[in-house]
Amino acid sequence: MRPILILALPALVLAACSDGGEATRDVEMGAPEAPPSTAPLVLNDVALDQPLAVLGTEPFWSVRIRPDGIEYDGVDRPLRRGANPGPTVQGTTAVWATATEDGQTLVVTLAATPCSDGMSDRAYPLTAQVEVGAETLNGCAAPQSLIDTTDETGQPKAATS
Repeated sequence: MRPILILALPALVLAACSDGGEATRDVEMGAPEAPPSTAPLVLNDVALDQPLAVLGTEPFWSVRIRPDGIEYDGVDRPLRRGANPGPTVQGTTAVWATATEDGQTLVVTLAATPCSDGMSDRAYPLTAQVEVGAETLNGCAAPQSLIDTTDETGQPKAATS
């Protein structure tokens, strides 16, 4: 009879200390998850869920980040397309990493620091680094709407009729 009592003693002690199982159930099930955030990801006042233009000079190249994909091309460079997996944001940087249809890696990193392309007077809110395969390119980025509505001096484009 003693062996049964010795084996049952730890269970009795645990049962006496139990709060009815609520704490154990919370640990097993995990804490309730926070609802997903509906706020757009923002970097230096730029919403990352809108179309973005990324560009560089010498050599001239560009990346277009759209909800439905990412495109890269440039002077003497073929057009390459990849999926848009969405950015990974950490602190003041956002990174999109994808593969193009021809198997090249394409990684776009945007940093929340103002940028100048060195050839125009347009001010860009983000600095960019683009890795295409083994090549690394440096440039600037802005919402596509900024590029569409301002000229190279940074002034609003004249309305055309």
